[in-house]
Amino acid sequence: MPEEDWKLGESLDALSDMLYGGYGAIEGNEEVHLIWKDFEKNRTDLGWELTRNYYRSKLKYPSVCNACFIKQKLAELENGTGKTYFEMIREIISEHKNIKLLIPSS
Repeated sequence: MPEEDWKLGESLDALSDMLYGGYGAIEGNEEVHLIWKDFEKNRTDLGWELTRNYYRSKLKYPSVCNACFIKQKLAELENGTGKTYFEMIREIISEHKNIKLLIPSS
């Protein structure tokens, strides 16, 4: 968002909001080609370990997060049924039908 003088919040909800458009480069429902560079590296970087550490860090502040929900998500991740941060990002992108994800070949 080079034309904006503010930064996107650090949350998956903020990412989803940005993809809906109305500010930044996306105006609304126009087709957008999102080029995800370093896709395979990001799959690793945003994988199981980062996700587990993210949930554990949230649990350090139970007064500002839904600890029961976070514990459930952590348990799902640890038993192999939960999503990694990478998978959550892919899911968010796929929910926006006007966003076409392009993954360049390495």
